[in-house]
Order: sequence, then C-alpha cells, then structure tokens
Amino acid sequence: MAKTLQLEFGNAAGKKVTVAVEEPRDNLTVPEVEAAMQQIITSQVFLIDTNPVTEAVSAQIVDRNVQQLF
Repeated sequence: MAKTLQLEFGNAAGKKVTVAVEEPRDNLTVPEVEAAMQQIITSQVFLIDTNPVTEAVSAQIVDRNVQQLF
C-alpha cells in the first residue's frame, strides 16, 4: 500500500500544479496541511509558467494498493 499527499496549487493565470509527497505521516491534520500550503505560497518556491502559485486549490491523501502478480 502506498500513500501520497497531493497538494494542488493555482496561480493568477488560472494554471494549476500538483505537488506529491510520498508516505505522509498518518496523523496529518487539515490545519497543518493548510499552514504548509500557505508557507509554500508565501515563499514562492513553485512557479507555473514563470508565475508563482497564489492559491491552495485542494489537498488529498491518495491510498493506492498494488498487487504484484509476478
């Protein structure tokens, strides 16, 4: 089983980008994720077509189950 935290950001031009974090800790809270996303926005570390992200669009944890056959 593989878990991924997916953080989706947008910029003023309406473009979106998703940042994936593998194996997030199990006890993440909404306020923690929102605060982390706000820090990313404030620090302007991610650009979409040379424009910094300006908004947190969504956050989700994806839980994927892979069954190896051979």
